[in-house]
Amino acid sequence: MLYVVFVTAPPKKAEALAKKLLAERLIACANIVPKITSLYRWKGKACRDTEALLILKCPKRKLKKLVKRVPELHPYDVPEVLALPVAAAHKPYLAWALHQTK
Repeated sequence: MLYVVFVTAPPKKAEALAKKLLAERLIACANIVPKITSLYRWKGKACRDTEALLILKCPKRKLKKLVKRVPELHPYDVPEVLALPVAAAHKPYLAWALHQTK
């Protein structure tokens, strides 16, 4: 089973975060969408920030470790870490992704 995990981060920190997770073999790969606009409330204030969106691919067996590790590496007090199960995948891609995290 493979999961797609969304993490937002400051644009200048996104690639380093992805490289660290890749080196630790918690993810098979990362896509970085370099510029998104995030609107949210923080400590009672409406906020608007430019962030990068990391789209991470993680096998189920590594998901708990990934969800724990991202906040340890992330500069935010409360980083976004959302995991969605993949309902279907191209079998060779799935095999590749699972192999990369062994």
